[in-house]
Amino acid sequence: MRKSKFTESQIVAMIKEAESGVSVPDLCRKHGIGQSTFYKWRSKYGGMEASDVKRLKELEEENRKLKDMFATLSLKHTMLEEIVAKKL
Repeated sequence: MRKSKFTESQIVAMIKEAESGVSVPDLCRKHGIGQSTFYKWRSKYGGMEASDVKRLKELEEENRKLKDMFATLSLKHTMLEEIVAKKL
């Protein structure tokens, strides 16, 4: 997936700008983005502050690490069960 040229805090600022009364087509033209992109961002980041976005990224990273740990432990557990089954 392609990385956005805008940071999350910039995206939140654009959403706040639209909420303050700037029309969406004008806002999209000003920043060089498509309206569909803006609406996707609004559905994802709407109602958030910059600190909320930072915390969301931290939680997503922690979740990724935990999933990796679980996969590794699950694989080890399966391998150990196979070894025990072969010895019996």
